[in-house]
Amino acid sequence: MIRFRLNGASEEFPGDPATPLLRWLRDVAGVTSVKDGCSPQAACGCCTVELDGKAVLSCVTPMSRVDGAALTTIEGLEPAAKEAFVRSFESCGGVQCGFCIPGIVMRARNLLRRTPDPTREEAARGLNQHLCRCTGYKKILDAIGAAAKALLGSLPPEPTRVARIGTRLPKLGLSELVLGRKKYVADMSPPGMLHAALRLSDHPRAVVRRIAVQEAEAAAGVGAVLTARDVPGERRHGLIRKDWPLLVGEGETTRYVGDALAIVVAETREQAAAAAEKVRVDYEVLDPVLDPEAALAPGAPAVGEGGNVLSVSKAAKGDAGAAFARCAHVVSAVYRTQRIEHAFLEPEACLAVPAGEGLTVYSQGQGVYEDRRQIAAILALHPALVDVVLVPCGGGFGGKEDLLIQGHAALAARVTGRPVRLALTREESIRMHPKRHPMTLSYKLGCSKDGRLLALQARIVGDSGAYASVGMKVLERAAGHATGAYAVENVDVEATAVYTNNLPCGAMRGFGANQATFAMECAVDELCEAGGFDRWKFRYDNALTDGSSTATGQVLAGGVGVRACLEAVRPAFEAARFAGLACGIKNTGIGNGMPDESEVEIVVLGPGRVELHHGWTEMGQGVDTIALQVLCHETGLDPAVVSVRVRTADAAPSGMTTASRATSLVGNAVIDACKAFREDLARRPLAELAGRSYRGRWRCDWTNKPGHPKDGRGEFTHYSYSYAAQVAVVDDEGRVAKLVAAHDAGRVMNPTLFEGQIEGALHMGLGYALQEDLPLKDGRPASLKLRDCGVLRAREMPETEVIAVEVGDPFGPYGAKGVGEIGLVPTAGAVANALWAFDGVRRRSLPLGKKG
Repeated sequence: MIRFRLNGASEEFPGDPATPLLRWLRDVAGVTSVKDGCSPQAACGCCTVELDGKAVLSCVTPMSRVDGAALTTIEGLEPAAKEAFVRSFESCGGVQCGFCIPGIVMRARNLLRRTPDPTREEAARGLNQHLCRCTGYKKILDAIGAAAKALLGSLPPEPTRVARIGTRLPKLGLSELVLGRKKYVADMSPPGMLHAALRLSDHPRAVVRRIAVQEAEAAAGVGAVLTARDVPGERRHGLIRKDWPLLVGEGETTRYVGDALAIVVAETREQAAAAAEKVRVDYEVLDPVLDPEAALAPGAPAVGEGGNVLSVSKAAKGDAGAAFARCAHVVSAVYRTQRIEHAFLEPEACLAVPAGEGLTVYSQGQGVYEDRRQIAAILALHPALVDVVLVPCGGGFGGKEDLLIQGHAALAARVTGRPVRLALTREESIRMHPKRHPMTLSYKLGCSKDGRLLALQARIVGDSGAYASVGMKVLERAAGHATGAYAVENVDVEATAVYTNNLPCGAMRGFGANQATFAMECAVDELCEAGGFDRWKFRYDNALTDGSSTATGQVLAGGVGVRACLEAVRPAFEAARFAGLACGIKNTGIGNGMPDESEVEIVVLGPGRVELHHGWTEMGQGVDTIALQVLCHETGLDPAVVSVRVRTADAAPSGMTTASRATSLVGNAVIDACKAFREDLARRPLAELAGRSYRGRWRCDWTNKPGHPKDGRGEFTHYSYSYAAQVAVVDDEGRVAKLVAAHDAGRVMNPTLFEGQIEGALHMGLGYALQEDLPLKDGRPASLKLRDCGVLRAREMPETEVIAVEVGDPFGPYGAKGVGEIGLVPTAGAVANALWAFDGVRRRSLPLGKKG
């Protein structure tokens, strides 16, 4: 018997001494503030607790080490410490998705006991076992510094509670996130819950001859083993193209190593996982198609049902061929970008609960209405019988757009008639969900003698992997953003998305603009070298302005802030000995002929209770907080009376939370709903409006697919864009010492959230530039370890400076533009150009720090 104390209370454990402490805490004691981000890899720090006064990772701490010890979780911290950390994270804005924060708080409290007033460098080193994918660590380190002062007697000032546009209102629900009280999907355990596990394919391309489930069915605790024949409705799903099977059946061919062949449902997670390994599969193994160029060759084995070309997207204007003949300077080069992992800290999880004739599905996905549509089709149910409830999402970045496991959990619950939770391990997550596209970009760029950009020809090939996901749209964006933030008179761009047997690639922050901008910015710098042009002035002279046109030929009617961003970073660029410069443009809204829309509902529940319903996913970016601020700005309500809820039963539909559009669309929709609400409030007190609801809607349906304008508007690819300029400064040893980022947000709705988004994006962009990579070998990840993905740690981040630029957008609420994705669009180009300034070597492949 192992005896110990948990937060001062006596506990006993009679089980296997090798059991990880994390499993006992979460599965037996029900302490879900201790998060599981990567167990047992010991890479993320989310599971940090104190054991006899020492900070330890509970995922690799066996119960044998706990015998006779004092164990402390965040619940056991002294009240003064809890208050200090909550107040500090509020005042500094150190929380986004929040999944990593309880573990960081435990580490920081332990540090402050030993070092009451640490330097910033000491705090950063102290977080060496921790990852944060959202914040870039800057505001976390600010918060730790503030907490240190608070514990020494100087609490930071109370943050504003004024919810108006432009105020630094703290993130909604921040205190619950800091103290680990917010429940994520994997923290939810309703009575009678079963656990599910997946049997995945052993080969990237193989014919499944037989799936034998008898041994798994006979395993301890197993209640059901489901295969393709158990799917009652549409087995193939997809956001755009229905080509992704929920389960691959006998006689069918696997397309990647993340294909699911069976679902095992059991009483415990361990029983389900063990039984899944007992599902025996006979294959006819085929040679996989792994190289996108080879996949395009005549006679290549077909991965997709119609061949290996998923899509071809074009952007064209003028006559690029003829224009090159007039160019005084021309550069040509091939640029390559890598596949990378999203590395959100919360692995995928879903809980499905039978409810009457249908289901309630608790999802962390980036689009609850898209989840509902696809789940209903899989189960052959009317969509009204599927209620998808959004649970806090521990980071997404595009990686939780696809219906990865929600359909499996829903099917298991439907068949068994009991609640079923399916939670992926970190290894399964890396193996299954879509990644950032690796691309090969062949660029030819030319300018006149006086430095005016005249022509661009680009051919882009992107490896979309096994299934469509949104790969065709990613390559469409790469084509549409191929000229970057510059006006190029003549354009000839073709971007091809290719099916292979590699991991699927889909949405990731930047969505194709990152890759195209890296190529364009490197080419611009090379053109400046060829013509002897000043790098800043060349960019300023060629920058998009009101009235100029994008790669697709869309004439920008207003709100173009590229030059304002360049002016903001000019002092930093010119003051540095070694610096690189890059600009960026990123669409707000999906556009390209697809509608962008949002509906909201404001419900007055009682005298002091107002609930706002919308359909967007809060995944750290702050959309719930922004929606609340807009409502309070329009009505004058106290934010303390307003709550926010997202579930499909509320009938406030939106599309996928993507394309940096949530703030823009929900803001406009809330403004619309507040028109009638404000009128009623002017006549009657809130208490007398109890029971009333107010609906709002905003829709953009006037964009067009490039080359197909409609309604006499001319080319209109997107309704809005955001703009940026960034400077990377390299020190005398060739290390990135500082990033300066000027971003045109149109209107900064909440300065703290704005800064946090850009700082987090700079962290992701710098990692993408220097070291992040997810190489494959024979169609399989070379490593399934989170630490091998190359995500930067706190001590590896340089100084960052964020400059807000406000050039109002014609369509955004109060002139606001999206900021979630633009933050890392220019970063890799700026870093590559800074390294050239340092040593004169042109680097045309990412990651720039990769050896060989």
